[in-house]
Amino acid sequence: MDCIFCKIINGDIPSNKVYEDEFCLAFYDIAPQAPVHVIVVPKIHIPSANDITAENSKYISHIFECIPSIAEELGMAQAGYRLINNCGRDGGQTVEHLHFHILGGRTLGEGLI
Repeated sequence: MDCIFCKIINGDIPSNKVYEDEFCLAFYDIAPQAPVHVIVVPKIHIPSANDITAENSKYISHIFECIPSIAEELGMAQAGYRLINNCGRDGGQTVEHLHFHILGGRTLGEGLI
C-alpha cells in the first residue's frame, strides 16, 4: 500500500507526534493552515468517511474521545478550535486515509479555515 499516513503510522516516514495510542495517531500538519494544525488518523486504513462501518467505527469514536484532550494539550480547548474532515475529491480530500484536521491558535472566521 502506498498510503502516506500508513507510512507515518508505521514509522517509515517521520512525523512530529502530538498524541499516540493503540487506535490513533495525531501529528502536526507539514503545511499548516492555522498557527496550530494537527492531523488525527486512525491506525487502520479507512479510505474516507464513506468507508466507516460497524466493524471499524470504534476507531472513529475513539478519535472523537481523544480530540478534546489533544486540544487541551495544545492549549486550544477553552478558546476553541475547528475540526475538519474532507471526504472525496470534491470535498478536498487529498490523502485517501480518513483523517481529521484540528485547527486553532487564533480566531478563525466563518469560512472553512
